[in-house]
This record gives sequence, structure tokens and C-alpha cells, in this order.
Amino acid sequence: MDPELAVLAGTAGTTLVTLLTTEAWQRVSDGITSLWRRAEPTRAEAISAELEVARTDLLAARDGGDLAVGSELGAEWQGRIRRLLVTHPEEAAALRRLIDELQPLTPDAPSVNQHATASGHARVYQAGRDQHIDQR
Repeated sequence: MDPELAVLAGTAGTTLVTLLTTEAWQRVSDGITSLWRRAEPTRAEAISAELEVARTDLLAARDGGDLAVGSELGAEWQGRIRRLLVTHPEEAAALRRLIDELQPLTPDAPSVNQHATASGHARVYQAGRDQHIDQR
């Protein structure tokens, strides 16, 4: 998979889960469902229902003090979106536009943009936070 698409899927999964419990959740749901409606129309309604379940689960988990559910759901949706982009890379531009639209609605979201190019035997290490490298 194209590394840029993998990063895009990760950003989308995180953004989606972050906004599921905010006032913007319906916009997120509509945007993600629209991606599926264009790429895989027969799955669109199921995706919409699964987003509703994810929102309900996340709200219940937060009420119960279970903070791990958010990262689990983020990983789950990241995987779904990644698989959609693998089979329908033409949806990447629409997903980027959606994330750009949603970014101002994301509460206290740090903005991290990383770009790297490696060639030959070069290595690139990037992290949005802590990074530990142990090479021997």
C-alpha cells in the first residue's frame, strides 16, 4: 500500500473517533458514509449503522471510564478506511477534503505534518511523539 494512503487512513480513523462524541459527529458520519456510497454502494447503509454503534459504544465507554475503547475504535476504523482506499484509491482526494473540513472541529487536536523522502540505503524515522530506536 502507498504509505501516503496509510497515513491518510490513520488520520481519518483518529479524526473520526475523536469527533464521534462531539456536535460534529453527524457530519463525520455523513462524510464517511458518502465515501462508501460512492465506492461500495451496497455497504453504505451498513457503514452508517456501524458508525452509530461505534458512537454509542464510545459514549458508554467514556461514561464508564474506559478510555481504551477510543484507541481500539480508532484502529478499527483506520483499518476499514485503509482497506477501502486499497480497493478504491480514487476516494483518497475526497477523504482528504473531508479531513480538512473536519479539522477545525476537532477539539484540541495538535497539527502534525511529516514528509520524508529516502533513497538508496537511507532510512527515515519519524514520530508524532516519543520515538525509541535500537539498532545494532
